[in-house]
Amino acid sequence: MTGNSVLDALLVLVVAIAVGWLVLVAFLWVHRPSRELAVPALRLVPSVVRLVRSLISDPATPRSAKVALVGLLAYLISPIDLIPDFLPGIGSLDDLIVVAIVLKWTGRRVGLERLRANWPGDEAGFATLRRLLGLGA
Repeated sequence: MTGNSVLDALLVLVVAIAVGWLVLVAFLWVHRPSRELAVPALRLVPSVVRLVRSLISDPATPRSAKVALVGLLAYLISPIDLIPDFLPGIGSLDDLIVVAIVLKWTGRRVGLERLRANWPGDEAGFATLRRLLGLGA
């Protein structure tokens, strides 16, 4: 490879990463919860963490859902965010959006009954979680 082809390949890689990041930001922006739902949902964080831990240890949870939940925990623990916190309107909510997407996907696999059985919080908190995830009553 010549020096120019290496630089061209590097430029293509940087552009691809930038475009991928912008697509991800757009996806998260479209799937962000409303302000009326985001504030109560942020209060659920301790219960959601216990729910995730409970679903991972539940033998009825499918393996694919467990893998997604372990990945979710790893993302939440990581100090690196997909969306920097300084971006207005979405920066501080990226964790909530990722949680909602993963739990919605997981909820469809395990069912509303399993989510309820593993929910450590109260009924009002579970109702908020159901609204956030867009799962039926």
